[in-house]
Amino acid sequence: MKPIFGQNTANRYRLILFTVISFMLIFVDHRFNVLSPVRFTLTIFTSPIQYIADIPAQLMTWSEASVRNTGELEAENASLQSEVLVLKRRVQKLASTVAENTRLKELMNATDVVDDQVLIAEIIGVDPDPYRHEAIVNKGKPENVYVGQAVLDAEGLMGQIIEVGLFSSRVLLISDISHGIPVHVNRNGVRAIAVGSGTLDSLKLIHVPDTADIVVGDLLVSSGLGGRFPKGYPVGVVTTVEHDPGQPFAVVNAKPMANLDRSRYVLLVFSEETRQLEGAMDTSPPPEAGDDAADGKETIDNTVATEGAEP
Repeated sequence: MKPIFGQNTANRYRLILFTVISFMLIFVDHRFNVLSPVRFTLTIFTSPIQYIADIPAQLMTWSEASVRNTGELEAENASLQSEVLVLKRRVQKLASTVAENTRLKELMNATDVVDDQVLIAEIIGVDPDPYRHEAIVNKGKPENVYVGQAVLDAEGLMGQIIEVGLFSSRVLLISDISHGIPVHVNRNGVRAIAVGSGTLDSLKLIHVPDTADIVVGDLLVSSGLGGRFPKGYPVGVVTTVEHDPGQPFAVVNAKPMANLDRSRYVLLVFSEETRQLEGAMDTSPPPEAGDDAADGKETIDNTVATEGAEP
């Protein structure tokens, strides 16, 4: 093959000429951009060459993706399933948080209709004995919780404090068979005593005369008699009334207003009347000061337990 530029002088001049022309074209294109149409035309012819040159790299990528073993795919699938489970758990936790915030808002709204000072507490445990309806709250002596203190949730009265500890207190629910509370019908003021039936969704009204004006749907509220519970708090709604002509008392059942098996946050009520009664009991003379003082304290205790029994 004959070289373009040989060893003779003419070839050297030709090389110099082409070099000068090249630099002139570069300078003109840089300053005036007159070769853009030429470059555009050249790209039309060079694009197929570029695609052809990229084919080996694409074939290599496709082959690597095709030869991935089944174990890696299974591991990746398991990892994705784990992530899905984690995300589902987070969604469930978020739903639980939203529901808990809703219950707290309801509880805070309930404090607007409570005249007495209240303290928000959380239920941290329940009695496993099916025959004892008791719960444990996370408030104790440092928060000035006292025995006999009324406990409410966002819907109504739940029970009372029966034991106070340093970090927790025990609550006796109104559905327990050993619990009783003086109530009256909100519609007409008929008095009665609501006692627990041993089931969370039922109360019994005792010593209700057969002629008493109580009908299904009547709202029962705490009467405040005896000084143990503050008056005016919802207790239950009458569900059944049975009249037996041969019996002196009617059989009346009611459903508690409070969510005894669902509430997590409760209100501890600091009733001024109850605290005054507790103070009077604490400041009474000791038994050795005289039999009359001891008999007076016993009378107060009996009044708390039985006051309001007579309609």
